[in-house]
Amino acid sequence: MLDWKLFALGSAFFAGLTAVLAKVGVKDISSNLATLIRTMVIIIFLAILVFVRKEWQNPFLLNRKSLIFLVLSGLATGLSWMCYYRALKTGPASLVAPIDKLSLAFVILLSVLFLGERLSFYEWVGSFFIVAGTLIIIFK
Repeated sequence: MLDWKLFALGSAFFAGLTAVLAKVGVKDISSNLATLIRTMVIIIFLAILVFVRKEWQNPFLLNRKSLIFLVLSGLATGLSWMCYYRALKTGPASLVAPIDKLSLAFVILLSVLFLGERLSFYEWVGSFFIVAGTLIIIFK
């Protein structure tokens, strides 16, 4: 089994690639249409992946709490993508992406507050630098 850190690095790389590709793709169409097209591609891709890996399960037979939180997560994702594409439509990708990555700070804060996760001193310092670096980029 591959280490979670490798997948996290892959996520960061593909998110960076997404910003550049999306900036070009959203140039001549509405940001909402661009988000819809992106979502359709993701749905088709994941449907094929789940089918090939034989991972399909009836969602209505899954744990109710899991299903509720996945639906809420999906709504949050949709809102995030809509905001992201709207920002990319009018702003430079080199500034939109770093601001979007403030999501790291929100994840850290929310995971401490709601999931009970504990951060070491160095993790707090690193989090501070993430936020400080983003603010420096934004306000130059």
